[in-house]
Amino acid sequence: MLGVGAAAAGGAFLAGTTEAAPAQAAPGGPRRVLRAPVLVPGDRVRVVSPGSTPDPANMTRGIEILQSWGLRVELGEHVFARYGYLAGTDAERLADLNAALNDPGIRGVFAARGGYGTQRIIDDINVSGIRRDPRVVVGFSDITSIHGKLWRETGLATFYGPMVNWSDARTGPESAEALRRAVMTTAPVTVTRDPAETAAPVLVPGRATGPLLGGCLTLISTSLGAGDAPRFDGAILFFEDVDEDPYSIDSMLTELRRVGVLSRVAGVVIGQITNSVGAPDEWDAAAVLKDRLYDLGVPVLGGLRLGHGNGQLTVPLGSRATIDAEAGTLTVEAGVRPR
Repeated sequence: MLGVGAAAAGGAFLAGTTEAAPAQAAPGGPRRVLRAPVLVPGDRVRVVSPGSTPDPANMTRGIEILQSWGLRVELGEHVFARYGYLAGTDAERLADLNAALNDPGIRGVFAARGGYGTQRIIDDINVSGIRRDPRVVVGFSDITSIHGKLWRETGLATFYGPMVNWSDARTGPESAEALRRAVMTTAPVTVTRDPAETAAPVLVPGRATGPLLGGCLTLISTSLGAGDAPRFDGAILFFEDVDEDPYSIDSMLTELRRVGVLSRVAGVVIGQITNSVGAPDEWDAAAVLKDRLYDLGVPVLGGLRLGHGNGQLTVPLGSRATIDAEAGTLTVEAGVRPR
């Protein structure tokens, strides 16, 4: 085989603070968090392409990084296949993913890249191997669908972080070390607000605890009502996105408000809002986020380096997380367990 204020017109201002109670398990959700064993040197890991086709040169670099940690890297049969804008037909991509998730010798599954296509195959994923023998699963962006599916059906903690289609210009040594530490140690993960990030001005002080759930906002929005949509009741909702105009972010958050998702979360953390540019006389992304989130009555923390931007870090999804908005930190329990 080859992550309480009030809005004013034209902007938003902080009107108070919040303190949310620890979240309980959501009704009908996973009863417990399922954690894979920590990866160790010598483990076999499989790289698959559930969405779009990766770049061979970038893949070479990503494989080098995984191998430098002592991991034995295998490629799914159709990793470099092309079928329109997809990495092979739906049947081919699904076969590679299911093989990786159910092969008892595979200890980790890494997405090659995102792009588009995972939602086309998500309903036919075979999760029986995960229930019997959990393994590490890593990816972001389009891979949000896989994270949601595995959480909803098995309670597996997965990892929202860089993929094997690696760019040293975007994800340098700090990104690599954050990924290694997340999947190869049992230490908790702490991510601190970066003042340089687009969403850094978005802040409602307070503390809250709950499972960290979410991913790419577009994928969250397009999964509502489908089998890969997590239940966000009592969760710390995490989202990020790329190449979305402020009005599009407004539209998706408004959808989450209308269907009741945002009224049931314990807190909100915002990752990298990348390349979101509006007209000069309109709201920018930060203003939209304030307008849509400040009246929820829960802590909100923006500016975390999680997502499509430079210096991307890695967090476990599904693990218990604590947001301390005033301190500017998100701390997440380990997504893996000791061997």
